[in-house]
Amino acid sequence: MSKKIIGVGVVIVLIACVFLWRQLNETKPQVWVAPVVKGDVEATVSNTRAGTIKACRRSKLSMSAGGVVDKLLVKEGDKVSEGQLLLEIWNDDLIANIAKAEKSIRASQHERQQACLLAEFNRREAERKKTLFGRELVSEEAVDNAVTTAKSQQQACEVSRDLEGVAKANLALQKALLDRTQLHAPFDGVIAEINGEVGEYVTPSPPGVATPPAVDLIDYSCLYVTAPIDEIDASQVRIGLPVLVTLDAFRGRKLNGEVVRIAPYVTDIEKQARTVEVEVRLTDTPEDVALLVGYSADITVILEHKSDVLRIPTEAILPGDQVWVLDETTSELELRTLTTGIGNWTFTEVVEGIGEGEFVVRSPDAAGIAEGAEAEAIHD
Repeated sequence: MSKKIIGVGVVIVLIACVFLWRQLNETKPQVWVAPVVKGDVEATVSNTRAGTIKACRRSKLSMSAGGVVDKLLVKEGDKVSEGQLLLEIWNDDLIANIAKAEKSIRASQHERQQACLLAEFNRREAERKKTLFGRELVSEEAVDNAVTTAKSQQQACEVSRDLEGVAKANLALQKALLDRTQLHAPFDGVIAEINGEVGEYVTPSPPGVATPPAVDLIDYSCLYVTAPIDEIDASQVRIGLPVLVTLDAFRGRKLNGEVVRIAPYVTDIEKQARTVEVEVRLTDTPEDVALLVGYSADITVILEHKSDVLRIPTEAILPGDQVWVLDETTSELELRTLTTGIGNWTFTEVVEGIGEGEFVVRSPDAAGIAEGAEAEAIHD
């Protein structure tokens, strides 16, 4: 009986020890810590909503005149050169008019040559008559007739020159009308979209009425990002500042850019914050990153950069620039007030209040944190 009582007592003592051990360990909070080290720190601002990749030149081409598509010389995705013919509507009548105008020019040129040759001949004849009149070999009336005929023929020569000009102007008109039936590429680019097929009737867009373009042409040689920045942050942005661009389509990649334009007005959209549009030119796109117009993109404008300065994770900072510091020797926590410099969402510069090699608590909202309390450090 006494052995059984002793055994029960031992069990009770063991249970009490386990319970006491758990109590002691549960009162010691676990905290994530990070060392205070030197490194780079940047002051940055970012867009409030997703930005967009755009082309410096994008033209939604429409026909100048309506008609039936006779020739469609490209397809979507084709690369085209400036001046290349893309689409043509039926224009046989205009081609015939051009041929007619060219023959009219040739005919008027022949008429001009004939009239001007005759005018030159009549001028010389009038001069001869004047000479003969001086010798009293012809009458004054004959001289008057010769002079009048020469002047009249000279006028005919001038008229024929004007008629030749009219014929040339008519040819230019017919060519201009033919031009309205042809769609040419205004610059080198890629065909993004075509609206129309051979045999379909296409019409130009009437004023104030948006209709699908015949051809959507994009110049991929120059791309930029446009993104909205909150009006408060936008006041710090300047043209020429460096920018890091990230895209959902290429996660983990950062592209370099530069601020090239800041909108001179604030965009006020209902139920959204007031923002300022910022345009960023991409400066060095890697060859393996094939950007497409319309990709969503985020921008981080670097306002200031410092190297080799003390820094801590921004998430460790409490209101009032306070941080919890863990003494690795005693495992005790201490609340300190720091003097901070520039920073962003990742790191903040520390000017005073902490030294290199000390540890700050990255999880300041962990349960059980208090001044002088012991804590168990969890390193990254």
